[in-house]
Amino acid sequence: MKELPKAYEYKDEERAYQQWESSGFFNPDNLPGERPEAFTIAMPPPNVTGSLHIGHAMFLTIEDLMTRYARMRGMRALWLPGVDHAAIATQNVIEKQIYAEEKKTRHEIGRTELMKRINEFVQGARHRIETQIRRMGSSCDWSRARYTLDPDLSMAVKTVFKMMYDNGLIYRGDRIVNWCPRCHSTLADDEVEYQEQKTPFYYFKYGPVVIGTARPETKFLDKTIVVHPKDKRYKDIVGKELEIEWITGKVRANVIADPVADMEFGTGAMTITPAHSFEDFALAQKYKLPVVKIIDENGNLTEAASEFAGRNAREARKEIVVILKKKGLVEKIDENYVHNLSLCYRCGTPIEPLPSLQWFIAVDKPFTIAHPVLAKKIGKKSATLKELSLWAVRSGAISIIPDRFNKTYFHWMEHLHDWCISRQIWFGHQIPVWYCENRELGIMNQELVTQKHNSKFAIHNSENPCNQPIVSVENITKCPHCNGAVTQDPDTLDTWFSSALWTFSTLGWPEKTKDLRTFHPTSVMETGYDILFFWVARMILMTTHAVGDIPFKTVYLHGLVRDREGKKMSKSAGNGIDPLDMIARFGTDPVRLSLVVGTTPGNDIRLYEEKIAGYRNFVNKLWNIGRFILTTSGNQKNKKTKKQGPKPNTLADEWILAELNSIIENTTKAMEEFRYSAAIENLYDFTWSKFADWYIEIAKFQRTQGLAESTDQILLHALQELLKLWHPFTPFITEELWSHLNVILNLFQDPGKKQKNNSNLLLIQSWPATKKQKNKESKNQFERLQKLTTALRTFRAEHKVNPKEKLTGKIVVSKEFEHAISDHLGLIAYLTKIHLTVDSKIAQPVIQLNGICVALTLPEKTLSKKPQDSVAVQQYITALKKRLSDPVFLSKAPPHIIEKEQKRLKEIEENLISEN
Repeated sequence: MKELPKAYEYKDEERAYQQWESSGFFNPDNLPGERPEAFTIAMPPPNVTGSLHIGHAMFLTIEDLMTRYARMRGMRALWLPGVDHAAIATQNVIEKQIYAEEKKTRHEIGRTELMKRINEFVQGARHRIETQIRRMGSSCDWSRARYTLDPDLSMAVKTVFKMMYDNGLIYRGDRIVNWCPRCHSTLADDEVEYQEQKTPFYYFKYGPVVIGTARPETKFLDKTIVVHPKDKRYKDIVGKELEIEWITGKVRANVIADPVADMEFGTGAMTITPAHSFEDFALAQKYKLPVVKIIDENGNLTEAASEFAGRNAREARKEIVVILKKKGLVEKIDENYVHNLSLCYRCGTPIEPLPSLQWFIAVDKPFTIAHPVLAKKIGKKSATLKELSLWAVRSGAISIIPDRFNKTYFHWMEHLHDWCISRQIWFGHQIPVWYCENRELGIMNQELVTQKHNSKFAIHNSENPCNQPIVSVENITKCPHCNGAVTQDPDTLDTWFSSALWTFSTLGWPEKTKDLRTFHPTSVMETGYDILFFWVARMILMTTHAVGDIPFKTVYLHGLVRDREGKKMSKSAGNGIDPLDMIARFGTDPVRLSLVVGTTPGNDIRLYEEKIAGYRNFVNKLWNIGRFILTTSGNQKNKKTKKQGPKPNTLADEWILAELNSIIENTTKAMEEFRYSAAIENLYDFTWSKFADWYIEIAKFQRTQGLAESTDQILLHALQELLKLWHPFTPFITEELWSHLNVILNLFQDPGKKQKNNSNLLLIQSWPATKKQKNKESKNQFERLQKLTTALRTFRAEHKVNPKEKLTGKIVVSKEFEHAISDHLGLIAYLTKIHLTVDSKIAQPVIQLNGICVALTLPEKTLSKKPQDSVAVQQYITALKKRLSDPVFLSKAPPHIIEKEQKRLKEIEENLISEN
């Protein structure tokens, strides 16, 4: 066979990936054997504008190990990849580029030209991100790769829009929305980020009451005072109209009583600003109050602010307060008020709540369930979207891991408001609505709808069918009512609308495809807990309505990747880790291991270079284990051995096969329970400590005792099973070792040549099966031998006996441990260089274990030396070094503990040098 290099050459990973991909086995349709059970993951589509970051690396690693495990378990494993068009982010990139190069805006180059340039950019960007996904070893089915703007996915988007519109769940209306003055678009409630900010809080005299606000610039047209119905302080003014001196002159204000006023907060009285507060807008609707914009879409004050019109609202605040001070209307100012500033999650610009004519999804409106199976499951013929979404998790149809996020999900869903789905950008799914140009340009609310854009598309409340919007899945050019010209709504849909359909639109819906029947609902939705609301909840909401089923059976939420101090990684902070850079330095497998070990569902993980380097050391250890076995074992072609496993001839053989059986069982159980870190930690301990440190060393001795053939069979069998167990976590090195193992087993000739038949790839081998334990006592017996061996080695170390010097001694063994000890004195001598003879009684034993006593004879030169108080120092140093090179310890221990141990090791070593 080809000679294996001394160190694993991870730079050959690309060759291995090409072999996997060209084999066709990423596609579940090409997998060998009968596979009645499907396993599906829909990849959370990365933004097409982005590049691989550590968050991507996290979910790619976890989803790949899930998929590889399912594939080896005999399932039709489909991991469906794709990218998201990321509407606002992508358009921003191109708009900035155009302005930087040509000093033109999108309006100057036009919609058609902007779309052309964006699409050209997307082609290259998509290829880049897909190449980077491959570098992580992602075994996804590239033949099914999707893009959220693919024609058939766009058809799914339009179909769902029309279904929901026909059910009365999508409507167009004037409502308060979150508006970003910079992006010039709306944002959903959960796209708003909050930042604590200290700002002045003002108390103003408003007629007979004192009101409080942090935003005086919104108060120009406050004409309604609200007090609690039970507040006796204001009972005499309720229902009255008052003339009040205010910012730009006198206003006439009405006083209403409503429980929304909090008697215990401030003065118990407040005024409302209907156009710039969600709560006040609801009050205005309740009492039919006028809604007038004071701040426009650019963040400037409107004509309603009189002489301040056209000024930036926030910048005008100080001058407004100066005017109120001159009028004696400032009661006091609290300079230490802390509140949460609302920010756009895209650009960080402060959000303005504004009234706007937008498209919404009604989440509290009942509709008739079109899917009888779903109606039967929930026991109702009609329900709201909110009710369906709550049922999906409460019923157990969808499990969230960890389950503590159930409470978070319920709270968010129960308080969900109607979802604004229209965005004022050009890139994305254009809303499939047209307006007849012969319609009557009526305005529903002249004070509310003032912009040309909104006026143009306002719908007059009349019986003329041409005045109603035309919703169509197909593009239309003429009005179906009058044959007149039509204009499509210029807005696009919120990106989350299309991505909410991801699990079923990617499988061919609305067509009843074979893929849809086979792979939906998907098995797992694996993603970060930070987008539980952005994406996961919306998928549940939309899928239950459109498909009449859940989108996935399990939601697995991973945590965020943080730096060694637990801080969030970011480019600005300079504490980020580039996964591609780490792969180039250490290989993909160590990066994957470092992202899984030490993390549990829903909890953040700390990652730093030393941790990755530690797992690079383990990957090399795994290579050395494989290299030793493959280069020292003979050609094994015993078919009986392959089917039934090797036959044990010694206690060590029985022990390692029992331990191998246990690790298969434990790893399988951990994988089924989504405990991936635990699976790796147990595998790590077995591979390094039990298999490498003990059995491989014993195997060297057994070969000298005429047991070479049977020992080699066990070594090869154990390696074979170990590579299968490690494959989901470390696919590259295991596939490489597997190819060389198959040379030994004569399954094919040369791992360096491209195989015509890829059936021998580890990628598609069966997951190891556990066997019934025949001799459970062998484990206890061997552990007794281990304890004695360790005690003998410790004795040598404590007395500083030269490693090459042989010792002799006597041993008394109880009948219980005769098989473990008396029958293995040759092995003990090989492992410890201490030759023992069995005796019935000994004086002054130096080692005493349960059922075992040992007396040793030390050389004269050793006896003349008085054992130092620090006899265990060398042993302690060895233990410290092993601990500090253990990636499991490095992944779990806080940084200050690691630094403390490193400092302690350095001090001890320096003290030893000074003593000598």
